[in-house]
Amino acid sequence: MIYETIVTTADRDGRPHIAPMGVRFEEGLAILAPFRPSTTLDNVIATKSAVINLTTDVRVFAGCVTGIARDWPTIAASTVPSVRLASTLAHIELRLAELLDDETRPTLRMECVHRETHAPFPGFNRAQAAVVEGAILVSRLFMLPPEKIDSEVAYLRIAIDKTAGDAEREAWQWLLQAIETHRAKAVT
Repeated sequence: MIYETIVTTADRDGRPHIAPMGVRFEEGLAILAPFRPSTTLDNVIATKSAVINLTTDVRVFAGCVTGIARDWPTIAASTVPSVRLASTLAHIELRLAELLDDETRPTLRMECVHRETHAPFPGFNRAQAAVVEGAILVSRLFMLPPEKIDSEVAYLRIAIDKTAGDAEREAWQWLLQAIETHRAKAVT
């Protein structure tokens, strides 16, 4: 099973990097598999650490993939030389256990060394799930035909229209703007 999360890392100088990333867990380890080139990969190799952030603020997902909002507040992690989102429901601090190198998509097998819960999980919202799916769609615009994008957006829009709050509507608009920008660039 893959969990959609926000992975935060810091470079050797402490500069934070925030990236949406699917994570899976195997044999007590968190498995990250970033595509090259990857700031997350570079930071993990440099510091041997990362943090998984569990959040329902889908603006972080949409903001990162669209580039509209990337500077979310972070604070120092508790036990590893990294950062976590300042406003997250929970986080898991990771230490690199093994790097399985690959020229396209290396696998980082990470030991879970510290966990904290900061707020209760309020439950699922269909619009939040739609924004996360929309963010994944936007990250793949370069490889999808326009009709596939349109059909996915039309389906996801149902959940937005029925269940979104202000944060989800804002994130959804960022995603739609990214799709429009992508299409405008394709025409020129």
